[in-house]
Amino acid sequence: MIRPIDLLTSGTAALDIELTAPVQDLMLRFLDLLTRWNRAYNLTAIRDLSGMVTHHLLDSLSICAYLYGNDVLDLGTGAGIPGLPLAMVMPQHELWLVDSSAKRVRFVRQVVLELGLPNVHPVQERIQTYRPGRNFSTIVSRAVASIDQVHHWAVPLLASPGRLLLMKGRFPANELEAPGLRGLDISVHRLHVPHLAAERHLIEIRRD
Repeated sequence: MIRPIDLLTSGTAALDIELTAPVQDLMLRFLDLLTRWNRAYNLTAIRDLSGMVTHHLLDSLSICAYLYGNDVLDLGTGAGIPGLPLAMVMPQHELWLVDSSAKRVRFVRQVVLELGLPNVHPVQERIQTYRPGRNFSTIVSRAVASIDQVHHWAVPLLASPGRLLLMKGRFPANELEAPGLRGLDISVHRLHVPHLAAERHLIEIRRD
């Protein structure tokens, strides 16, 4: 069995992401915090470290090349996925991580505090009512709701030009047929997450 640290280093290399020693340390400390908090708060169904590396860290980092601009909003971040891993490898980006769950946002705040991530801004707010008075160059959402629904929520928050990125598992053929998506500039990218056999797709909606 491959050790979690070897999964991480080989996986980031396959994604062409430079994993420096300090960033590697941040990621391992993040997983340690997630494991400890998970015992009490059930933040994720993934319990083993190897699974967390593939399903949380590498899965998140697989979209790095698609981020547009420097201001990123993670809608429905849950336990900080994908926002926290992205923030660790892309410190030049500012990331706002929004979730309505108090326990999840409390966890994200603790990670930010303990790991020292000044580019991460945790926000407890409902996606439907979040109106920060600014727009974001990239909005990302991972398995939160249908494409049409997330697009509806994201429209008031997305800059122009901007990108809405929706992380999905299998190719979401039925979701892409929604009437509300007609006429939009949509691309579907097949993602290859190292050490993960499951299908992954990224739906990119461009506003130019």
